[in-house]
Amino acid sequence: MTLALYRATTLAQADEWLNLHDDEMRRRAVQAAGDKDVGVLVSLTRAYLTQQSRSGVLTSGRTVEAYSLGVRQFVEYAAGRALNLLRPGRHDAARYVQAMLAAGRQPAGVQLKVAAAGCLYRALRWAGATEADPFRDVKVPRDPTSGLDKRPPYSEDDLIDVLEHADPHERFLLFLIAHAGLRISEALALTWADLDEQTRRIHVRSGKGRKARRVAMSARLARASRQFRLLAGPGGPEHARYRPKSRAPEFVFRYATQQAARYHLQRLFARAGVEFRGFHPGRKYAGTRLLQQVKDFGRVAAHLGHASVDTTRSGYARLAADDLKDELAGW
Repeated sequence: MTLALYRATTLAQADEWLNLHDDEMRRRAVQAAGDKDVGVLVSLTRAYLTQQSRSGVLTSGRTVEAYSLGVRQFVEYAAGRALNLLRPGRHDAARYVQAMLAAGRQPAGVQLKVAAAGCLYRALRWAGATEADPFRDVKVPRDPTSGLDKRPPYSEDDLIDVLEHADPHERFLLFLIAHAGLRISEALALTWADLDEQTRRIHVRSGKGRKARRVAMSARLARASRQFRLLAGPGGPEHARYRPKSRAPEFVFRYATQQAARYHLQRLFARAGVEFRGFHPGRKYAGTRLLQQVKDFGRVAAHLGHASVDTTRSGYARLAADDLKDELAGW
């Protein structure tokens, strides 16, 4: 229901631009760029994403919000320096990148802001307001520090301590992240029909890039799933307590948003005396532990739902430095 509402809303916002005559669309875009009107330029970018991007109206809400924030920040930067958005200077885009790096932003975050600003210019070209493409050749330095070093996985002791303080709802969510390696968005989208405790399989219907996959459950996750279903599933004694209030009843979790899940898990981690560092360190725990067992980046990537093994290798799992010591012992 929430996703359908979101799509309807984005379509309605895009129609505000699509219903304009081409000359009027161009006029409004030119005026907004000249006035550095953040609201109108964000609206134009969102309309472009809905109509012209590869995913169209299926573009994830998180991507749209991230790009909207990036456009807002770039326009505010341009306004503060009196930059001409429609006729940018040859060095304006590179200076924006260097300004962000000098302010302490990490390269990965800068890359996202550059992508958002580039999307703004694609939207302006779509509206006929300019032919400029200042971010086309901009280079952002690579961060030599791996994702595992910058944001390491939770430790085994961390998760044990947290699980001791978790209720069945929280425990099941933690196992989905730290054993099944699900993204928080994938976990919150699960319905009871997606869980098969008998075969120990989870059906992720819409992963990143709208890709579906089957994910194996660990024995402890399957047990937690059965216990939570008996307690809070349809017909369970605690169903009324755990039933989603603002969602369809077939959903497993009462959290409708990632913000709500974050709020409750932060409180859980605080009770356990463990620092909450987000959901991804749980996925990294799953990736790291599984790699130690199977020694196969491809299988770990499939478990985590990564399109590229390089993503798994660079930010989610690594083999120990002495991993080959047993194999080399007889040399």
